[in-house]
Amino acid sequence: MTPRKMRPPWRHDLLRRGTDVAQSWMALAAGLLIAVAAPTAGVLAGQAVDTASQQQRADWHAVTAVVTKEPPARAGRDARDGTGGRVHATVRWTASDHTVRTGETTVAPGAHAGDRTTVWLDEHGALLRDPSTPADILVRSVVAGTLAASGTGLLVFGTDRAGVLLLNRKRYAQWEKEWAELDAQGRHHRR
Repeated sequence: MTPRKMRPPWRHDLLRRGTDVAQSWMALAAGLLIAVAAPTAGVLAGQAVDTASQQQRADWHAVTAVVTKEPPARAGRDARDGTGGRVHATVRWTASDHTVRTGETTVAPGAHAGDRTTVWLDEHGALLRDPSTPADILVRSVVAGTLAASGTGLLVFGTDRAGVLLLNRKRYAQWEKEWAELDAQGRHHRR
């Protein structure tokens, strides 16, 4: 049923079959679910990812470390202001048990051997190689919300289309039955 031919399901029409009314109700329900449930699913998924990431970041703690090896030059870096991203470098820091440790993590692109930088450790004291920034968390939240909203909308739409296919099967079977009855009546009158 095309949108132009759709009529409100509560309007009475002698020519409308039960399958037509059911299809109208299904289209109305699907439209409302897509308009309400899909955005709600997106917001809830985005908030869940944001909350989980924020809780994870709350378990981290910052320590000061020293860059021990010269980081590699970042290809494609914006030379004007040096903010082309972050690079990986080997750093040395003192753990809470006063042992000196080394590891690789991200540092600002302008860092050189001997520079001090802030690194992040998890709740077990392990160095985080690529700690999430607030911008990373925002991107993950938006992506999760968009995928959840799109998936919910597609699921509802697909369910509606499957229902329409089933209704069409029933509609065609009814037509076939009615044509067979008319054909039988026509043969009966010719005799």
